[in-house]
Amino acid sequence: MAEETRSPTQPIDPKLLRAARSFEAILFSQIEIQEKLSNDLKNAIRFGMVILGLIAVSILVLLLTLSSQINRISAVVADMNRNFETVTGQMDRISGSMSHMVERVALLEPMDAQTAAMKGKMKQIDEDIAAMQRTIGTMGTHVTEVRRSVENMATTIDRMDDEVQMMAADMQYMAKPARTIKKMFPVP
Repeated sequence: MAEETRSPTQPIDPKLLRAARSFEAILFSQIEIQEKLSNDLKNAIRFGMVILGLIAVSILVLLLTLSSQINRISAVVADMNRNFETVTGQMDRISGSMSHMVERVALLEPMDAQTAAMKGKMKQIDEDIAAMQRTIGTMGTHVTEVRRSVENMATTIDRMDDEVQMMAADMQYMAKPARTIKKMFPVP
């Protein structure tokens, strides 16, 4: 029992000192390894944040491009809507002219008694037919405008298709670094 308790003046065993120094060296090496690992993790996180930022910017560019194309399409559709409203107005005028013609034809039933009045009414009918021909001519112009609008819309859709194909190629090109990173750092 006297050997187990040491006095403070007794020298420390050299094996114990070596063991303590080895233990201390092991602890310091573990701390260094942990610091290196934490630095590597920080760098990997920063690199991932940069990649995510690039992906976010590319998605923003894609969305802005798509929204500009949607604005073009809505403008063409609004133009077509105006042309259809014009055609509807012309059809209403034709319908009014037709109803006037029906009324005037109904006046022709007592034809036997009113031959002289019929000549006047026929003149009115001729004027209505001339007005109708003018209306039909105007409607032909509007139909031509509608046809042009449809052709413009087809051209715009073709352009939009080209834009979408270019965007798909750009997305493939922009996705290449992400695929390379995925190959480098596979995620389970």
